[in-house]
Amino acid sequence: MNILHSPLIPAAILALSLCACEKELDFDYAEIDPVTVIEATLDMNGATVAITQTTPMDEPMDTTLLTGASVTLTDMTDGSRHTLMPDSDGKYLSATSGVPGHSYRIDVDINGEQFSAQSVMQQPVRITDIAMEWIKMPYDRVAIMKVEFTDNPASTGDSYWLRLYRNGKPYRWSVGDDRAASCGTISAIQMTTRRDTTAEDDDDLLVDGDVIRATVAQIDAPMYRMLESLTAGGSNGPQLWQGRKPCLGYFLAAPVADTLIVFHPDSIPG
Repeated sequence: MNILHSPLIPAAILALSLCACEKELDFDYAEIDPVTVIEATLDMNGATVAITQTTPMDEPMDTTLLTGASVTLTDMTDGSRHTLMPDSDGKYLSATSGVPGHSYRIDVDINGEQFSAQSVMQQPVRITDIAMEWIKMPYDRVAIMKVEFTDNPASTGDSYWLRLYRNGKPYRWSVGDDRAASCGTISAIQMTTRRDTTAEDDDDLLVDGDVIRATVAQIDAPMYRMLESLTAGGSNGPQLWQGRKPCLGYFLAAPVADTLIVFHPDSIPG
């Protein structure tokens, strides 16, 4: 590494100057009105829409779901239209299953503002195997998880979203495409916990008996670009919801494959 061009130099200088000053810095964040956030999915079990708002950086995150909205799902392929109703938690639901290849639109009318998003129902994916193995890293042994799932060899350019849940809560996720597919199968690898649990962060830690649920879904191009921008730490992904005002979130129409594995560190090979 050419240390003269290292980004660590200005960062180190800044850190030293802050330490030398020993003074609290009061950053003035620009205040903006809350932005609507809509997370919508359509799969083989039906449609689910959750509506929230962004919160200021100096306040605790508010995940309260917004109600009082009008939410509809339109199958733009056959013209059918369905109204989503809120449940006791505030999520808007419909038992309508998506049909692969059909194009769908969700319309949300809330507080006098209208938002809409479209997604094409993707093809189903089947998980064929899930396993864990210890690998040796310079700092410790790390448990990697391998999830194998089917890919349609007749099409190219397909993208996928892998999500891991630890005891029912989000743990890891990644996106990829079918360039590494072999004989109609894709193998996705995720690094998880260290062997030395005393040196592991709580966000990464797995302990004996943890239940890991893996889900895989094929995703369309706009969804892939948005998720890929998030993995790169950027904010240049596409805006998936359209409206007069900005709206964050996504609408994904895709069947979801899932499977479970229980973490037993002493039973993992490697």
